[in-house]
Amino acid sequence: MLVSAEMCCFCFDVLSCHLYGHQQPRTPGFANEPYPLFVTWKFGQDERSRGCLGTLSAVTLHSRRRENTLISALKDPRFPPLTRDELPRLLCSVSLLTDFEDICDDLDWELGVHGIRIEFINEEASRCTATYLPEVAKEQGWDRTQTIDSLPRKGGYKALVTNEYRKTVKLTRYRREKMTLSYAEYLARRQHHCFQNGIGQPLPPNNHYSWC
Repeated sequence: MLVSAEMCCFCFDVLSCHLYGHQQPRTPGFANEPYPLFVTWKFGQDERSRGCLGTLSAVTLHSRRRENTLISALKDPRFPPLTRDELPRLLCSVSLLTDFEDICDDLDWELGVHGIRIEFINEEASRCTATYLPEVAKEQGWDRTQTIDSLPRKGGYKALVTNEYRKTVKLTRYRREKMTLSYAEYLARRQHHCFQNGIGQPLPPNNHYSWC
């Protein structure tokens, strides 16, 4: 499996250190291989969305994991920035995207299994892209056609999506590996495995923020 719980732990490390003004964590132990990646934050028992941003281009996991953590948590334009008070009720998901395949038929993908990416031309004749991760269509109750029609809207297209327009859209399906940890699980893993802070000391048992 490509994705690991340590990747989620690193995202929590980065966000906690940023919110509390501590030094950023040291280089993580997971492999620094290039993959397209997304970081998703959800809040509370109802798992309300609080941020989800990433890249469809392959990027090295160490530097871009740090960058995407903060962008998804603080700069997703759909949501206000995450705060310290929200940390204890957060869930963090890390998604690595694989197996990209161009498709000609807009129904040639499976709900809940494939993510879908489109390239389209907007009203100003500019080329744009948009994507949904595999769970989005099911969460919204969409079928495949509704999902495809929604993607140009997500990318800023405001005109009517017609059958003729659909034929101009380039479609790519992909799969992903995903790991999710709650904040409580993150703290338990850090404590159980005796992760060390930046100066090489074991984590104090009663201070959530001393590892940075």
